[in-house]
Amino acid sequence: MRLNGRHGSSGATGSSPGNVTSGKQDELASSTGIDDMMETENESLQERVADLEKKVLEQGDEIVCLRSTLADVLRRLNQLDSRSSGDYNRASVPVRNGSGTSARVANQSNHVGAGKDSHGSASRLRQTAYQQHSGMTDAAFKDSLRRTASCAPSSLPQRRVVHYQSTGSLHSDSPSSTSISPVPTSPSPTHTPPPPPPSGGRTTPSPRTPQPPQQRPSSVASSSGSLHKRWSSTGDFNNSGITSPTGSLIGSNSMAIASRLATKSLFNLYMRPQQHQQHLLKHGTRDATYNEEEGSVRFFLRGRPIVLYAPTAIAETYDMLKVATAPQIRLKLEWVYGYRGRDCRSNLHLLPTGEIVYFVAAAVVLYNVEEQSQRHYLGHTDDVKCLTVHPNKLLVATGQAAGHDRREGRPHVRVWNSVSLHTLAVIGIGEFERSICCLSFSKADGGVLLCAVDEAPDHNISIWDWQRGERGQKITETKCSADTVVAAEFHPMDRQSIVTCGKSHISFWTLDAGGTLYKRMGIFENRDKPKYVTCLAFTQTGDVVSGDSNGNIIVWGRATNTISKFLRGLHEGSVFSVCVMKEGNLVTGGGKDGRLVQLDASLNPTGQETRVPEHLGPVRVIAEGRGSQLLVGTTRNCILIGSLDLGLTPVVCGHTDELWGLAIHPSLPQFLTGGHDQLVTLWDSMSHSVVWSKDVAEPVQSATFSLDGSVLIIGCTTGHWFVMDAETREVYSTHTDGAEPIQVVKFSPDGALLALGSRDNNIYVYQVSEEARKYSRVGRCMPERRHRRSATYISLL
Repeated sequence: MRLNGRHGSSGATGSSPGNVTSGKQDELASSTGIDDMMETENESLQERVADLEKKVLEQGDEIVCLRSTLADVLRRLNQLDSRSSGDYNRASVPVRNGSGTSARVANQSNHVGAGKDSHGSASRLRQTAYQQHSGMTDAAFKDSLRRTASCAPSSLPQRRVVHYQSTGSLHSDSPSSTSISPVPTSPSPTHTPPPPPPSGGRTTPSPRTPQPPQQRPSSVASSSGSLHKRWSSTGDFNNSGITSPTGSLIGSNSMAIASRLATKSLFNLYMRPQQHQQHLLKHGTRDATYNEEEGSVRFFLRGRPIVLYAPTAIAETYDMLKVATAPQIRLKLEWVYGYRGRDCRSNLHLLPTGEIVYFVAAAVVLYNVEEQSQRHYLGHTDDVKCLTVHPNKLLVATGQAAGHDRREGRPHVRVWNSVSLHTLAVIGIGEFERSICCLSFSKADGGVLLCAVDEAPDHNISIWDWQRGERGQKITETKCSADTVVAAEFHPMDRQSIVTCGKSHISFWTLDAGGTLYKRMGIFENRDKPKYVTCLAFTQTGDVVSGDSNGNIIVWGRATNTISKFLRGLHEGSVFSVCVMKEGNLVTGGGKDGRLVQLDASLNPTGQETRVPEHLGPVRVIAEGRGSQLLVGTTRNCILIGSLDLGLTPVVCGHTDELWGLAIHPSLPQFLTGGHDQLVTLWDSMSHSVVWSKDVAEPVQSATFSLDGSVLIIGCTTGHWFVMDAETREVYSTHTDGAEPIQVVKFSPDGALLALGSRDNNIYVYQVSEEARKYSRVGRCMPERRHRRSATYISLL
């Protein structure tokens, strides 16, 4: 029993370590379970956050779609508005056959009044719905209705509509013109408030424009030396009233009606004070000089000297100070051919109105491909270099180059409404040293801030609160890089984050609460550092995707400056554009191979790709279009629309170098252009399309059609000129006159002679035979002593 007792005691003593071990295992298992649960919860939380971010993006897309629909409805309503306005304008202008128009004016006014009364409730409902979707104030809503009409006829049935205030005729010289183009204003920082409206009329100011207590001088009038006039209606010159065909004034009632209707077109917002009328009529002549010995007028246009010779008949009696009557017919921009993709980036976008927006020269084009219509924003005074679209997809910011004129050509940024073409802000006049190369609205806060990079030696980056006043308020500015900067973008999810890239660098910026920018350079580690980081994009998870000159695609982790993924040699040569689609796929564009390649969200090629035809040029920019469509801009200044499955179709073509040759077909709606890019192109002015294009292997300087339009004469910069069939493009013969450019070619009215003006100051004359296919030199004209300049225009009598 004792033994058993000892054994039992020993057994009891030996069980104690086992219990301790078991307890530790239970504790470890419990801890592991908690860790697993926390990890699972963490993963679940991350998934839920990702789902929420995706839903937010989807809701944002839905809001954009709603805005797109509303903008399209507003644009179509404005088409009907413009037609009614056009009917009134045609009725109010006296016709030359002597028929009166006062009765039609009265009828038109009655129709306008009836339309306003019968549709007042519909107007209020439409205003409320639009404000709810867009979050606009009442003043902002009214401003958005000041829009210009599309030139294409509306597909909506004809019906009576509410007559909103519209800028359909703003800066329009003819109610029948098919393009709405506001005339460039002086980029003066001082705002020009509208004068008091006439009796019975009213105007609605911009939602951000305070109404000053007193009238300030017009910014146009203050620019005494400016050559950029603001042309308004013929009322600027015939402001004494509306006259009947017999010359008498229309009755007071009709005049009151006309006055009220005139305010609808908002011309009164830009009418100049009477005290400046005389100054404006002599506008631009202050710096002009007349040389009586040579009979020439010399003045400066955008900083460049222009010399014009007076005709012999009036040279002796010409008085430069004499003011001639302004012509009754004004020029108005109808269509813009071409696109600037050769040396600009990220300048092609789709707007909710269904238009694609891009720029060429100083014009910003809003082109509706389906309706074949264009609208133009012409607020800039020199070449536009960059463009960005606000997160609401309705506002656009454009930056211009530094021009020759030190006052009118100062670089600045203009923010404007893409529906009304109304300028909301002019930013940075006197602040930027050189041309503006990059622009970006902040996205995470709804576009409150605007980032700009100029082409100063240090490529300064500046952040602006663009809605603060009419000139915006600069928050901060600092040196961006001593090397070229090609892109700058706000992060779509992190409000304080900005990414820039360019020659041999990519930089990640942070804007702190105090308005200071901090920079971190991207770390390439042991990978080859590219010569250029050429483009930027952001994935749906917030990662940064960059393309470089080595053909690589690199993914940089969100909120880091290190590489998380690297895809080597996707393209041959540079990757000029990366576009992230709504479904998360990426489309990259090669600058040398011309390929468009689709990648999934993990950067794996999906196998879908297409190639841009070689003659249209390498890819410069890719933007997302409607549905699965892509918008592609090329370095040869072409725009294509299509998809990876169905291919791409060019919708815009242009020259890639200086354009000097221009000839109008004598009988058909066609014209020919020739440039230093060695291309000769025949255009159809009705369809706005290319009929044919030919590479002539020499830079073209001038061109003309024969009298029947069957033969072309092409003058080149080398002194060569050749004869070409206008239909088959067959070259009949080639000639040489001197070694200088042939600046002008012209047939005589009977077609028997051809004159060629060369930069060597000589005019060469040829006898024409065999239906303008054979040419024999008759002689050479030497210039007089007073005309020691080359001919730029010839008129044969």
